[in-house]
Amino acid sequence: MSAFGRRNGMSAGQGARPAFGVARPMQGGGTAPRTDDLGGSQFPPVDAAALPLDGGTPADPFAAALGQMDAMARLTERQNASGDAGNSRVEGFEASIHRIKEQVLPRLLERVDPEAAATLAKDELAEEFRPIIGEVLAELKLTLNRREQFALEKVLVDELLGLGPLEELLADPAISDIMVNGPEQTYVERKGKLELAQIQFRDEEHLFQIAQRICNSVGRRVDQTTPLADARLKDGSRVNVIVPPLSLKGTAISIRKFSAKPITLDMMAGGGSMSPKMATALKIAGASRFNIVISGGTGSGKTTMLNALSKMIDPGERVLTIEDAAELRLQQPHWLPLETRPANLEGQGEISIRDLVKNALRMRPDRIILGEIRGSECFDMLAAMNTGHDGSMCTLHSNSPREALARMENMVMMSDIKVPKEAISRQIADSVDLIIQVKRLRDGSRRVTNVTEVIGMEGPVIVTQELFKFEYLDESADGKIIGEYRSMGLRPYTIDKAKQFGFDQAFLESCL
Repeated sequence: MSAFGRRNGMSAGQGARPAFGVARPMQGGGTAPRTDDLGGSQFPPVDAAALPLDGGTPADPFAAALGQMDAMARLTERQNASGDAGNSRVEGFEASIHRIKEQVLPRLLERVDPEAAATLAKDELAEEFRPIIGEVLAELKLTLNRREQFALEKVLVDELLGLGPLEELLADPAISDIMVNGPEQTYVERKGKLELAQIQFRDEEHLFQIAQRICNSVGRRVDQTTPLADARLKDGSRVNVIVPPLSLKGTAISIRKFSAKPITLDMMAGGGSMSPKMATALKIAGASRFNIVISGGTGSGKTTMLNALSKMIDPGERVLTIEDAAELRLQQPHWLPLETRPANLEGQGEISIRDLVKNALRMRPDRIILGEIRGSECFDMLAAMNTGHDGSMCTLHSNSPREALARMENMVMMSDIKVPKEAISRQIADSVDLIIQVKRLRDGSRRVTNVTEVIGMEGPVIVTQELFKFEYLDESADGKIIGEYRSMGLRPYTIDKAKQFGFDQAFLESCL
């Protein structure tokens, strides 16, 4: 076998054995087999390098050997990668500022009224702090230059009014995810790749206080009795907090940031996430009130796609969004966001997504948008889609459009409603018009890999047809994935729905 799992000498795509020479007639029954040469006279030895590898040119043994050595070297490098570089302790200028902050902060708090400080904006607080910080530095006999003094002021204000060391990461527009794994390790995601962030927390207590500050700001709580919490920041970023004893490294905070500038389908097409034809088809789908399911993995861009599609909603429509932690930011004037509520300490008062979906049906919505469906609320969402709320959208986790349909069937069966599987499949086929599959590829790029229509039922099977597909071609020298967006050239089944809004010809042209 070669390093790529193909037998040397075998043509690509063929299962035939390689030719080992021409069989000769047997020399007679009593003649002993010859052992003086390799394979005997009947099967003379064959030079492996001369055999065609891909059905044509002879294989280059040196190229094959180099490829195998390169693959093995990369595996060895991966195996020997050290885990000692996972500490995000800062050095240099930042470290010195943090050390000075530890000395200044206790004395500063003695001179400041916390309640009065909380009423001031950050800029006003920095102005008030400046002379007090000068007094404290004089007491400690510390001399700072102008740059160090400004840096110290910022760190102290962030500590008192903001989220401490997290503030500089939140202010960086290039960062899309922040992952705090205890007080000594913080990772960030830039352009789809993870890297260690150069920030530090004093200790576990400091990090836990920041986690509590985040949760308290949206009326949630996190402590040892309720060690899990979902929250959001003022800018709409989604936050998940998990604290000891569930997290063994200390308090863990995961923040999913969203772009301050709303991303549109045209921007996604310009950035290579989809082709211009796909963008046109999805615009028409959003404007023509298709029922859309966005499928993908964690961090693949499902919420971003949902926000981009929502730009095509008519301003005159009443839109309700339902989420665990409100992160959708629609641009429509008639938009009402709803958010779930966790149970209190006594285990009472919980309001689930399913409760909100049921209530939303009584609020005269034109469209219902679910941030994510995970369980029995899928049944209520399907009911909304085929009872006069066309144009409803939702997201779910799955690896392909076909898996998305299977997951929806499973989620409906998770509910307490006893419905035959065939009836569930038929309701899904009647309700859902389009499935958009988004993926984060290994080079960090996010692509729309499939746009699939749900046509109907054929026996017990839900029938689909693919309108667009992303095909992998190659990988560039710098690790970027090269591929092309292909239109399947099929007439869309949902063209009748687009015709009601006058987009039938444009929809047909974009799909062909």
